[in-house]
Amino acid sequence: MARNKAHTNEDIDEECIFCLITNDRDTETDVIKRSKDLVCFRDICPAAPHHYLVVPKEHIHSCCSLNRKHISLVEQMIELGKDVLREQGVTDMMDVRLGFHKPPFISVGHLHLHVLAPSSKLSKSFEYKFMPGTDSFVTTECLMKHLQKIPPPSLLSLGKCLKLLRQQLPKWT
Repeated sequence: MARNKAHTNEDIDEECIFCLITNDRDTETDVIKRSKDLVCFRDICPAAPHHYLVVPKEHIHSCCSLNRKHISLVEQMIELGKDVLREQGVTDMMDVRLGFHKPPFISVGHLHLHVLAPSSKLSKSFEYKFMPGTDSFVTTECLMKHLQKIPPPSLLSLGKCLKLLRQQLPKWT
């Protein structure tokens, strides 16, 4: 499957529900907002009164698949998530949690940003899943710091890049 070209039917992983949603091939999901490269919809198992997922149309496995060239994508995901919160009436942007689950704690193998508000009203039964500083959840701030530390891909061999990611994974807190 091609990963870096325009989004066509050839880019869709037919077994990935998020690929189907982002390409209008799922009739049950209500998309709240979309841009050229992103789609936002409600999480099917909300952990907060406002719990949305921002998903790129490009099939990227997880936040561990990202590198420096994806900084702009993550910034766009954050902005779209915040826009949706504002449009849904959320006014206290200090009581918001934005972040990604890290493998093996991902439910769908397609990059997705969790947008939760108010974070002070996270469901007690799900609070552990969205706890910053844990092995399972990385905030957007921590991810961005991590991505900025990764040398551009042209300077690293694939093996060195994977080794660096494995070394940094536990340090994202």
